[in-house]
Amino acid sequence: MRKLTLAARTALLRVTLASVLVVSNLSFAPAFAQDEATAPAIARTGGDLIGYGSIHHPVVGRGGMVVAQNKIGARIGADILAKGGNAVDAAVAVGIAEALTLPRAGNLGGGGYMLVYDAASKKTVAIEYYGQAPLEVTPDFLLGDNGRVDPAKVESFKGVTVPGTVAGLWEAHKRFGKLPWATLIQPTIDLATQGVVMSDDESQALAQRKKAMSKDPGGALKVFFKPDGSAYAPGEVFKNPDLAWTLKQIQARGADGFYKGPVAEKMVAGIKAGGGIITLKDLAAYKANVLEPIWSSYRGYPIAYMPPTSAASSVAEVMNILEQFPMDKFGQGNVASMHVMAEALKIATMDRRYSGGGPQWKTPAKGIASKEFAAERAKLISMDRSLDSKTLTALDPHNFEGPDTTHFSIADKDGNVVSNTYTLTASFGAHVVAPGTGFLLNNSLGNFDWSQRATSLGNRIEPGKRAQSTISPIIVFKDGKPWVATGTPGGGTIIGTMAQMLSNLIDYQLNVAEAAQRPRVYQSGIDGPLQLEESIPQDLVAGLEAKGHKVERSQIIGSTQSIMIGPDGVFYGAADTRRPDSAAIGVKQY
Repeated sequence: MRKLTLAARTALLRVTLASVLVVSNLSFAPAFAQDEATAPAIARTGGDLIGYGSIHHPVVGRGGMVVAQNKIGARIGADILAKGGNAVDAAVAVGIAEALTLPRAGNLGGGGYMLVYDAASKKTVAIEYYGQAPLEVTPDFLLGDNGRVDPAKVESFKGVTVPGTVAGLWEAHKRFGKLPWATLIQPTIDLATQGVVMSDDESQALAQRKKAMSKDPGGALKVFFKPDGSAYAPGEVFKNPDLAWTLKQIQARGADGFYKGPVAEKMVAGIKAGGGIITLKDLAAYKANVLEPIWSSYRGYPIAYMPPTSAASSVAEVMNILEQFPMDKFGQGNVASMHVMAEALKIATMDRRYSGGGPQWKTPAKGIASKEFAAERAKLISMDRSLDSKTLTALDPHNFEGPDTTHFSIADKDGNVVSNTYTLTASFGAHVVAPGTGFLLNNSLGNFDWSQRATSLGNRIEPGKRAQSTISPIIVFKDGKPWVATGTPGGGTIIGTMAQMLSNLIDYQLNVAEAAQRPRVYQSGIDGPLQLEESIPQDLVAGLEAKGHKVERSQIIGSTQSIMIGPDGVFYGAADTRRPDSAAIGVKQY
């Protein structure tokens, strides 16, 4: 073939391009028009699969889905769904698995909160299984010589509350489970025995805690580090035979395998040897509480919130305050919307003083979550200036009555949904392990108000009491069915993270992955700074400061693990990339 000159090749290219453009306009214009017409409908389901409107996209699954901070745990849960288990079965399996695969937060030795939607009865229940103060606790137990809480005592066997996780998972399975209990425990027994490959994230997290765990050489250090004291490197196999032994007791006897018998005896012996005060009586008396959710709504979407001892009613309060403002008109992530969010969080912070722990304190949760209460509180917000402790007045909600944790969301093919958040309180809890048990214990006793003049009313330390918590798993409903299940770790940042997630979904109609990934803010107390994630543009800071906000940059805020369910039953999973090992896994993915 004769070679073409450069000019000829250029001319031919121009003709070819022109032809392609003409053909494209003639032949494919209807296809493009159809794409543009259908994209909004897809976006409303949480999919946004075409991808022109969003940077982030959810994982699409069918037959059920698990979204968790740990991909190994998520895979175990998805496998249970594939074997015919329901959402609660998968929740048990994930909850147990993360005690091995995500020990900084997943646990047997902590506690948490679970919302369950049962498709057969069309009812939602709340299962509260948070840590409980020992019966022998005294008002000065965690105080140092200066009369203040001693952090060293909190991060020791003295800081442990009676763990609730096993009781909570057992209660959920007893009421709603489908597969045999033993089947759900076996995958983690196998992993603990044969070994799990250490990820980069988990290897680094454990290595950073060597100093803290060295204070418990016969327990935590022995379990989570090599015999020579060195940390496991990424790719190395980590085994936990003591945990496998504990799980076999739980597998055989259910909750009694944990709260009574050999496991309980080892736990109590280890705690007492370390100066703690939990007894066999404390363990045997522990029960999970099955309760009605606190119901509210946001712009017509019904929302199920956890009841006390969770402070999730504060999330409802924030949403009800936001409902008084045209958030959609303000736009997502600008000065006006961040200002209103910060002000609503300040108000909720003040009103949380009415939240507390049971059974001694009854939180006016329905009052806090009521529309009428929020309407009164919203009157405090000015678009021109920021509230402070001098201008933010209190209002009693009784008159309106009528940092490392982890969350997972699960939905199955039959319409059952679980939204669960559980914790050791601090990352890796108290950094202690009762010898022979293989699992970390919480440091939740430090969550109570230990001051002589308790400022949080219902959260002062008392024997047998459960502390209040900001943990707030959520289920949002649409057309009478679960639409979104979501939750997050983050301690004090949880309330704001949940409010921003819900606003992103409902006000700004973002797909569930985009809603999870958008930058977040955190209002630290009433007079504290407004913290912004690094990805929020610097040019917005001046506008916030002009309204009186004290702005500072923050580390990442929260780690939502969410599922949106489309009207056709397709699942859209969003694993927040703020945690490296998180994953959304569908039973069927194409």
